[in-house]
Amino acid sequence: MRPLTRAFGVTLASAALLGAVVTSAGADPDDSPVSTVDWKPCPDDAALDCGSLKLPIDYRRPGGATFDLALARRKAADPARRLGALLVDPGGPGGSGVDFVTSPRHADYFSEDVKARFDIVGFDPRGVARSQPVMCSAQLLTNPPTNRPATQAEFDALIEYNRALRVDCRRRSGPIADFAGNDSTIQDMDAIRRALGEKKINYYGISYGTLMGQQYAERYGDKVRAMVLDSNMDHSLGPWPIALTEARSAQSSFDEWVKWCGRSTSCALHGKDVRAFWHTLLAKADRGELPDGLTARDVIASAFGAFYGPAWQELSDYLVQLDGGVNSRPSSPAVKDEQVNDVFQAAFCADYAMPIHSFAEYKALEKVEDKLAPDMRGGVLGHSAIAGCFGLEESVTNPQRRLNIKNAPRIYMLNALYDPATPYEWAVNAHRQSKDTTELLTYEGWGHGVYGRSECTTAPIDQYLVSTKVPSVRRCEAVEPSAPTAHAARPLPVGPRPGVPGWLR
Repeated sequence: MRPLTRAFGVTLASAALLGAVVTSAGADPDDSPVSTVDWKPCPDDAALDCGSLKLPIDYRRPGGATFDLALARRKAADPARRLGALLVDPGGPGGSGVDFVTSPRHADYFSEDVKARFDIVGFDPRGVARSQPVMCSAQLLTNPPTNRPATQAEFDALIEYNRALRVDCRRRSGPIADFAGNDSTIQDMDAIRRALGEKKINYYGISYGTLMGQQYAERYGDKVRAMVLDSNMDHSLGPWPIALTEARSAQSSFDEWVKWCGRSTSCALHGKDVRAFWHTLLAKADRGELPDGLTARDVIASAFGAFYGPAWQELSDYLVQLDGGVNSRPSSPAVKDEQVNDVFQAAFCADYAMPIHSFAEYKALEKVEDKLAPDMRGGVLGHSAIAGCFGLEESVTNPQRRLNIKNAPRIYMLNALYDPATPYEWAVNAHRQSKDTTELLTYEGWGHGVYGRSECTTAPIDQYLVSTKVPSVRRCEAVEPSAPTAHAARPLPVGPRPGVPGWLR
């Protein structure tokens, strides 16, 4: 679960600034002065460096308000063979690159050769954690209305809630809440490059971090040495294609779990009719018969989160225990702080326009989602993200468009065939839009995130980062997840609403 940040005061900008619409380009900061990073030993690990970089909140007004962007660095283990800095973003929106670099559980994320040759540099994107966090009411965030409205009144209530949350986050956070989109973040990324003294940057982004990489390469392609985009976003899609591809992906992940239960004795449901068991369990939830008041949506969210690993064995064990009246997963502790850091709406709804204007249009969309994903009762992550932006069209500063990378070296895209969060279709489409500058490696397996799953999904990426030459490997065989994997053992990500994982792995 994302750490909760204690409340602190901020000074609000003028109403005119808060309501401003930002163009995606802004003033090009390439030649503007940038401060260096004052590196100091990190508080929890003196072997690592931590620091910050003072940057404009609004790049159109470089002399205006600023914020401190937090950074962490693990220096190259072999300075004599150092090739530069590898900037990383773990996704989200809302993922902390500082935590990614400083957390012991991520110390071995990259291979020894990559760690020997590159300074691994993580940053907290604007609005996240230590980088002037977007703060929102804990009460609002933990008590949302249904995002599956059954009536016009419920649809209106959802729009009213989204707008109220937007106003609340602005009031608590100041202008950073209006400049949390990727159009500003990529300018921060180039400021990091310049502050590090690097003529060209290397980049590894996973999940939502791939959108940062894609758009950085569009604007600053000549500043890229090597770029790996793992589990790709597709920024050309509107609400309908997002919803439908996400629903298909959620259903295909469910289908793959069912197939695994059919062939693996490690599945607690092996030899049983898994779909019948599943729907019986959801029916119990609908009748209020599961422990701790768990709802069908809670059960679906648990399954969806398990598909990230995939943690199929753990999911099967858990569902059997639930069916027996035991909830082996403790509920999250109650939020005690008045406000918490939650950038999802401020960032995602700045990057994606979701113009669903009527209840009738929404119900038509929901009907197709339900048809495409009958076992998951429609879409999960995509549905929640889309519904979270209803009524916020004025917040979009970085609207959807086709990917157009021209002035960049070859970029290596990775994606699993059965990824519940970033559908394989997204990677194929993003690659198609940029086929002259990207190559796509397909992992023929399951889960969210490709790097590190096998020798095939690790060695070519390492080779590319070191040499900048894209290997000929285009497909990697699936690795059967018959036992808990390193991917499965990682904590579930946080998404657009409680209980629904997001793009952060």
